[in-house]
Amino acid sequence: MAYLEHRPVGPAEALDELLAGNERFVTGTRIHPHQDAEHRSVVAAAQRPFAVVFGCSDSRLAAEIIFDRGLGDLFVVRTAGHIVGAEVTASIEYGVVVLGAPLVVVLGHDTCGAIQATHAALSGTRLPGRDLGAIVERVAPSIEDARSRQITDDEGVAGVHIQHTIDTITAPGTELAEAVAAGRCDVVGMFYRLADGRITVTVSGAAPADH
Repeated sequence: MAYLEHRPVGPAEALDELLAGNERFVTGTRIHPHQDAEHRSVVAAAQRPFAVVFGCSDSRLAAEIIFDRGLGDLFVVRTAGHIVGAEVTASIEYGVVVLGAPLVVVLGHDTCGAIQATHAALSGTRLPGRDLGAIVERVAPSIEDARSRQITDDEGVAGVHIQHTIDTITAPGTELAEAVAAGRCDVVGMFYRLADGRITVTVSGAAPADH
């Protein structure tokens, strides 16, 4: 099956595929792979994504578009501010352990509403809605860490939050941590700029950053 034959088999190859796709997206040379009727029929029988992408729910952060990929290529998990809960951890583990994806991406972006809302809440602003506090509670440790290190720029704060997310999903004892230790997959952090569409790798590999 060509779909499986040409699938990236390791983390480095998977990362190269994603970055190449993003470059096509940025330069307006997308090839829209795996989006035709024939491929749709192929993946109806089985999926074998080469990457798990865990990103923010922001409507401008559609992974299949910004990485120029198609059906069956990416296993996508999204929450506001890429906050982590049991359902998220289980979903990522499914993509790695069951589907065999060799790469996990934590994808953040600039002007993130969840980060902005957390900044506001920590400054005493009352948030609309009953349940937004759950987002603030999960993002607050990242904001407080950034403040303690005098990191104030948008990309820098987002980078701290991306690292916190990676630390959470690869905590000792998790299936993902075991998969990384065994060399079956790797975890990287990426930052996306809304205006130009460009991806920057902020965390290479799952080793915790020096805080």
